[in-house]
Amino acid sequence: MVAAAFAMLVANSPLAPDYFDTLHIQLGPLSALHWINDGLMALFFLLVGLEIKREVTDGHLSAPADRTLPVLAAIAGMAVPAVIYLAMVAGQPELHRGWAIPAATDIAFAIGIVSLLGARVPASLKLLLTTIAIVDDMGAVAIIAIGYTDAISGQWLLAALAVMAGLAALNRASVRHPGAYLAGFALLWFTILQSGVHATVAGVLAALFVPGRKSSAGPSPLLRLEHGLQKPVALFIVPLFGFANAGVSLAGADLGGPLPMGIATGLFLGKQIGIFGAIWLAVRFGLAARPSGASWPQVYGLALLCGIGFTMSLFIGDLAFADPAHDDGVKIGVLLGSVASALAGGLLLSRARGAKKEAD
Repeated sequence: MVAAAFAMLVANSPLAPDYFDTLHIQLGPLSALHWINDGLMALFFLLVGLEIKREVTDGHLSAPADRTLPVLAAIAGMAVPAVIYLAMVAGQPELHRGWAIPAATDIAFAIGIVSLLGARVPASLKLLLTTIAIVDDMGAVAIIAIGYTDAISGQWLLAALAVMAGLAALNRASVRHPGAYLAGFALLWFTILQSGVHATVAGVLAALFVPGRKSSAGPSPLLRLEHGLQKPVALFIVPLFGFANAGVSLAGADLGGPLPMGIATGLFLGKQIGIFGAIWLAVRFGLAARPSGASWPQVYGLALLCGIGFTMSLFIGDLAFADPAHDDGVKIGVLLGSVASALAGGLLLSRARGAKKEAD
């Protein structure tokens, strides 16, 4: 949050030319900005992939009954914002590629605000928010891999498949040193980068092959790698991404244009309508139970927080449009929608009371 705010200050100060020039310095085959977005963020996606695998195989998404509510909520929470965005930019076909920008939820921001509220938010609601965000991440990765890949090199894609086969062989051979899987991830990142598929997908794919089984030797390689990545990702990579991508000059910015308003409205209205609506319908028709100890106002507050799209939304926005003229509109829309969702959700959760024991 501090890094994003600092980026906004710098981008609207006399240091703005230096800020933007530095991001576009060419460092070998990629610019500094692309090394951050395509390189370092691959480690972020590796961590996301490890978290997804742990939750699906041995966590809160391992039982089919536990998946129903977060899966339904996440799907609706991605679909409704996309529909709202497309409705608002219907008259401008060149903006249609941005449909997925408001579909993403930023788990770090949302969980951060919930953590600040402490005991005001029931543990069951924190768990639901986490699982919704994880399912949302799965959808975002699929969108990046399928929706924003224009041209594919068959040879490099075969090379990437060969690397994945090697990672699978390491798993079958019970290789447990995390360094072996990190080396495979680095090679997979390079081959996927060359193939035309966005390179950060390599992080999630590599995570699938990291063994998650415990042994007498100690924690699984998955847990060791996940714990090893958490601090570098949280304290360096994500703040650096925020600083590099949130900077936008507000001088002459079209705050009310269809692109920023479509994104902001999709995040703020679309997320709350989709997620709260899906949860209410699932409970109403007996498909799932309302989170234990949580009142409906608290559930609505959670749905509002899911409109914080920051990291994933900015990332997808960078992929959606080749024309740099759209960059500022994407950033403004994401920031407006995310800030509005954070303030509204945080305020509601700080005031809402939990459900009574005898309540339905």
